[in-house]
Amino acid sequence: MFKNFRVGDMTVYPTQGVAEVLGIESREVAGNQTTFYMLRLIDSDRRIMIPLNKALSVGLRQVISEDEVQAVMGLLKTKPAKLTRQNWNRRYRGYLDKLKTGSLYDVAEVLRDLYLLRYEKPLSFGEKRLLDTARELLTTEISVATSADMKGIQDEIDDIFPPPEYELQAAAKNAEEDSTPSKKS
Repeated sequence: MFKNFRVGDMTVYPTQGVAEVLGIESREVAGNQTTFYMLRLIDSDRRIMIPLNKALSVGLRQVISEDEVQAVMGLLKTKPAKLTRQNWNRRYRGYLDKLKTGSLYDVAEVLRDLYLLRYEKPLSFGEKRLLDTARELLTTEISVATSADMKGIQDEIDDIFPPPEYELQAAAKNAEEDSTPSKKS
């Protein structure tokens, strides 16, 4: 259900994240007066103008409730019916389409599926970026919905999805190389 937002409200803009409504302004565009929501993305301080008459079609929505947070976190702990065995390009497009819906449930599914895929094989560069995007969108919205610290939410997600063995081995090897004094010639 769409809600008309007021100055100071927090809203979610799909694929961009949580934004604060800074103002509602009328501007002349192509000879017509158009009223816009003036938004500021809270994680990057970027400004976005959304015409009021397009807010629903672009997917602008309210931040989820605290009750919904529990359902989203529960979704992360469920196993998908099956992980898709498509090539990385098809998987990537499917995940991107889910992020574009603006639903935090879809974002959580993308995050969960990419974390689980990471246990089977290293992710492609594009998949890693999608995982990072999904993680940022999820943690930011949950932080705003619950007034909780983002680090605590990220830690909770890390508890659900500990790093796979190959990442732990690579991190240990890098730490060992960093601590070994280099030989000077």
